Order: sequence, then structure tokens, then C-alpha cells
Amino acid sequence: MSLPPDHPEVAPPRIGVLLVNLGTPDAPDAPSVRRYLAEFLSDRRVVEIPQLLWQPILRGIILTTRPKKSAHAYAQVWTDSGSPLAAITRTQSEALQAAFGEAVQVAYAMRYGKPAIGGAIDALVAGGCDRILIAPLYPQYCAATTATVVDAVGAHLKTLRWQPAMRFLPPYHDAAAYLDALKTSVEARLDALDFKPDVLLASFHGMPERTLHLGDPYHCQCLKTARLLSEALGRPVEVAFQSRFGRAKWLEPATDARLEQLGREGRSVAIFAPGFSADCLETLEELAIRGKQQFESAGGRHFAYLPCLNADATGIAMLETLVRRELAGWL
Repeated sequence: MSLPPDHPEVAPPRIGVLLVNLGTPDAPDAPSVRRYLAEFLSDRRVVEIPQLLWQPILRGIILTTRPKKSAHAYAQVWTDSGSPLAAITRTQSEALQAAFGEAVQVAYAMRYGKPAIGGAIDALVAGGCDRILIAPLYPQYCAATTATVVDAVGAHLKTLRWQPAMRFLPPYHDAAAYLDALKTSVEARLDALDFKPDVLLASFHGMPERTLHLGDPYHCQCLKTARLLSEALGRPVEVAFQSRFGRAKWLEPATDARLEQLGREGRSVAIFAPGFSADCLETLEELAIRGKQQFESAGGRHFAYLPCLNADATGIAMLETLVRRELAGWL
């Protein structure tokens, strides 16, 4: 059957992979940070306070005072390539594209900020992708991270007349490829230090404690990752939770409090962030800069921050393994 002359062009079918990370402002300045925080903190999964109560607080004191402070923090870690998180995620997508070749089209997006998930899906569809794997780069599942990606994808699919088939990369907190990559990375970083740390501290992003009691598996998955990694390394791995915000009780122990305690005790520490797939503000500024200052101000002397897997060969091999597993039957 021949197509009518005015039939829209249809690209040959392909498979798409979309890496998704949390997000970042466009620039390390207060207006850019304000736009980013307004989007991020308006997500009802991120802040589970009734909007009638929360929005006046957000639009009032938070978006009035916080952007300038956060912009200063971003400025300390900003690179020539822009935000570390965006730059690393872009490099991860490029490395995966090289690994898969023409069989798969790989793109990346940010849940908040740019490039947006909807635009990235549209670009993949325009390139002929009728099957897309969405890969949230969060090893541990949390409603405030993983679920928001699913929400955003679903909202965009509602706008499409021709929807591609979708799959989602599940949390991989206990996947052998992830644990092997962490073990290899941590051991290599420890071997490069000029001291042997007394404490190996895994710092995960914090969440309000109530999320645990509401059934969110995040806390349990963080502890399982640390336990399995400890077994693989053959040494203890302590767990702490960073980035507390607001007055609610958060998961404990708190990273900053633990660092101060270790400093007072005169112990040496190596800290890493296994819940982050790429270094970002929360690792480079909060841990590597402020965490070190807190530790040393309390009397500590030997401190090291161990970078995330990022786009190192070990990290990319892990991502390729996980993505190939989820593309079974498509490739």
C-alpha cells in the first residue's frame, strides 16, 4: 500500500535509553537557583506538606533567602562545563552511546531544570524510538526521587498521540554490578590515600523519618547497600544521612553530627556517597568542602572524600550492564 503524498514522515524504529538525574540550576546565581528551587520544592512528593500551608512558606521566606546562599555554594563547585551533575550525566550518556552504538539512542534529562524529561522523550520519539527505557540514576528507591521521574514521564505521555512503549530501570541498591563497581572504586580510592582511615562512612541523602513509617523502602535499601558493601570490602561501613532541611525529624545519624563527633575523637575518616550516581552540590560542597571543615573544626586531622562512580570506566560498565539487562527482549 502506498502512502498518501501528505503523510507525515515516520522514522525507522529504534530503541531509546533516557538517563535521568535530579537536576540543577542553569547557572550559579540567585535567579537561576530560585527558578530551580521553585520547581523542585513544589513537587508534592518532595515536600509532603499540604500546598495551602507550604506554598506561602516556599514563596515567602525560602525563595527569598535560600537562593543567594545556595548560589554561593554552587559557585564553589561550578566548572567550565557547567554544573558538575549535568556535565557528568551528559558524559555518562555519551559513554553509553559509544558502548551501544547505533542499536540504541541514548539521551539524558533532569527531573528539575534542563534538559527536561518531556523534551528529551520528544527528541527520542522524533529519532524513531518506539521503545524507551527510562533509567532513573538513583540506586535506592525513594518516592521523592524515583517516583517523581515516573510521575513526570506519565504526565508527558498524556500529551502524546503516539506513545512509545516504556520500561523503567528498577532500583539497583543490591545489584551485583553496582556493588562490584562500588567495591572497585572505593578500594582504589582508599589505596591512593596517604593514611588509613579508621572509619569508612557512607553518606546517603536524608529524608524525613516519617517517610520510613509511611512505607518508603529508601532507608532499608540504604542500609542493605552498606551491609553488602561492607561484606564485599571485608571492613565495617558506617551509614549516615545528610542534607537535613526544615524542623521535622530526619533519618539518623546525621552526617554533619557524625563528622563532628569523629573529629572530637581524633579519628580519621574517608567518606563517600553511594546513593549518588554523579558528584554534585551535595557531595562536592556539602561533604568534600563543608564536611571537611566541620570535621577539622572539631579537631580532626585526616579526612578524605571519595568521589562517586561518575563517568569512570567502572561506573559506565555498571550502567551498561544494568541497561542491557533491562533491554532484554528489545535488543
